[in-house]
Amino acid sequence: MYKDKSVAVVVPVYNEERLIARVIETMPACVDRIIMVDDNSTDNSVGIISSKKEGGFQRIELIRHDKNQGVGGAIVSGYRRALEERMDIAVVMAGDAQMNPDDLPSLLDPIVDDEADYVKGNRLFSGEAWKIIPHHRYLGNSLLSLLTKIASGYWHVADSQSGYTAINQKALGGIDLDRVYRRYGMPNDMLIRLNIENFRVKDVPVKPVYNIGEKSGIRLGTVIPAILGLLLRGFLRRMIQKYVIRNFHPLVLFYLLGIMTMPLGLIFGIYLLFKRMIFGPVVATSALFAAFLFITGLQSLFFAMWMDMEDNRIFEKR
Repeated sequence: MYKDKSVAVVVPVYNEERLIARVIETMPACVDRIIMVDDNSTDNSVGIISSKKEGGFQRIELIRHDKNQGVGGAIVSGYRRALEERMDIAVVMAGDAQMNPDDLPSLLDPIVDDEADYVKGNRLFSGEAWKIIPHHRYLGNSLLSLLTKIASGYWHVADSQSGYTAINQKALGGIDLDRVYRRYGMPNDMLIRLNIENFRVKDVPVKPVYNIGEKSGIRLGTVIPAILGLLLRGFLRRMIQKYVIRNFHPLVLFYLLGIMTMPLGLIFGIYLLFKRMIFGPVVATSALFAAFLFITGLQSLFFAMWMDMEDNRIFEKR
């Protein structure tokens, strides 16, 4: 228990035999259930977990998947078990020990104090992050965080790829777990779904942990395009659900205007540039029209983002 709230930690496990024992051994005493979800590992992860449970770690509950479902699928299985056991708070910690257990109270306090329904660890708050996190991952994370702000509407939330999260029972029961994305884009998808249902989300600083023997299973060439597609679909779903079906908002019109006119202006401008280079001077009014379309579209997009930011400010509580 943590301040009279029951806490379950969901640990997705896939071939983590090198570090899973460390995750179990360093789990804070306030955690009531350690829900280990083995996602069809091919190494000795299950054997290590079982030996730890038999050796005295009675808080462990092991769930095994017959087929690999992805990290998101493993987390969803753990979430369902936490709901079944009526845990007040469900936390996600990775099976590769990259989440500092000392940071757990920082994630739990905003929920216990009723300041948030979902709390995300943010590794980028600290100036140490640039030194600790591999630079290509840091830059990729920053770009995806920016795109996730646009897609999710939680403009105050950064480090979208951090999986160190805590969620209360109300929010966990308020989203459709059957539809949650099953792979590495799961944290991004969760933010979009939480925003549609108007749940409060808060960022808290956590310490980045790297170079402890972990081995990343992420393949950027595959993961990034998948997450970009996920964000686009999620953005469109949020716009339709939140700003058309549930309560019409004019920001949808500004997004539509921007999405239509900015690409047209850009394409027309490139066409005029090539025409100028190959055939000579172009009509000045054509160039002005291309600039007008592009600038109008860009301004419309910025205005729509500003309106979205203002509409979602009520979910930001610091």
